[in-house]
Amino acid sequence: MSINLADLRGDGGPRAGVLPQPLPPARRQTWLDALRGVAVLAVLFEHLLDPLFPEIRSAVSPWFDFGQYGVMVFFLVSGYVVPASLERRGDVTGFWIGRLFRLYPLWALVAVAGTAFGLLRVYSELPVQLGEHPVTAGLAHLTMLQDFFQVVSVVNVFWTLSYEMVFYLLVTAIFVFAPHRPRTIGTLVVVTAGVLVGGLLPAGALSRGLGVEAVVLAATAVLVAGLAAVLRGGPHARLAGAAALAVPAVVLIGFNSRIGAWQSLAIVATMFAGTALHRLDQGQLHRRARWVVGLVPVVCVVAAFWFGPGWGMGEAEATAFRWSWSAAVVAAWLTFVVFRLLPVAMPGVLARLGLISYSVYLVHPLAVQVLRRLVPYPGQVAWAERVTWAVALTAVVAAVATLCYRYVELPAQAAGRRLIRARS
Repeated sequence: MSINLADLRGDGGPRAGVLPQPLPPARRQTWLDALRGVAVLAVLFEHLLDPLFPEIRSAVSPWFDFGQYGVMVFFLVSGYVVPASLERRGDVTGFWIGRLFRLYPLWALVAVAGTAFGLLRVYSELPVQLGEHPVTAGLAHLTMLQDFFQVVSVVNVFWTLSYEMVFYLLVTAIFVFAPHRPRTIGTLVVVTAGVLVGGLLPAGALSRGLGVEAVVLAATAVLVAGLAAVLRGGPHARLAGAAALAVPAVVLIGFNSRIGAWQSLAIVATMFAGTALHRLDQGQLHRRARWVVGLVPVVCVVAAFWFGPGWGMGEAEATAFRWSWSAAVVAAWLTFVVFRLLPVAMPGVLARLGLISYSVYLVHPLAVQVLRRLVPYPGQVAWAERVTWAVALTAVVAAVATLCYRYVELPAQAAGRRLIRARS
């Protein structure tokens, strides 16, 4: 089944009062790449604070979380582009082939390297949970949903991939149920409302009650069966498969999130808000829908002050979390909106960095581990030397990421495209 994105009617179709047609694809892609560049630089800077700049950590982190800012920008970009990619293809199987070849090859390489770093104690030991339950932990990682299975990530940044994967599952289910009329605003309203009640749901309840192994095995079995039905089944099987993708995803978000349901739902709401912004730019939603989108960051901030972190922090730490997390969310939204509206060309260095941002994102934690070995006591090192270390690490990460992009990401993506074409 092929669907022309221009023919999609969103939540009511183009009519008077909609936004004008979007900028040409080249300009649109450039600003998205530049946003990815900004996001990955923010995450890298966050992870350099402890090993190099503890003074900045103590002074700034209570008020602003650079890492959260970066990943929220990433989540907005994913929400903006991923559903559009699926709808443009009109082919769920092609979409999943593309996603798998996009994410897994480099992820597998970094996962192996991260495991080796842990076994060799490059900085710290392999997490106990991974060593004691390697099969369960490995299966949880293979699904990329380990953050919703209460399984420690072998590389710390892998947690965001759990949100990417759960978003893919929900987007796929929505597309199967309503391929010609995606319920963008309805979905956004439901998820955003969920943020306001998410703090009442117990984090990690499923794994505590049933055991991590049982949750991993049961959820994986249901999700694999559901995805198989969606990709290979008939009309009725596809609908049942879509339900088998959506229900476990929602249950895991609500009752087994590592960071708590309200914060997980805030991330998912942010991603669907990115989708709504794309539909506004495409003229598929009425201008009045903007107020619904604009409520998302407001609700996220309200929830942060209403519920707080919810994982045993002291009052001072909880207050710092509320302010730093909220500031990061607001800044991410402002950055996205500014880049989206700027008529000028994006800086080439940011766009180029955005192209390799996935490699930079996955590779840099390993480089930071090595840095911690080389600079064990940053407070005893002169500022000029620490800045030099930061510049050198950034250059090394960029060089390695460029090689990964050229020799891992691009060949894998090309193989995925060949497989998609072979099915035609």
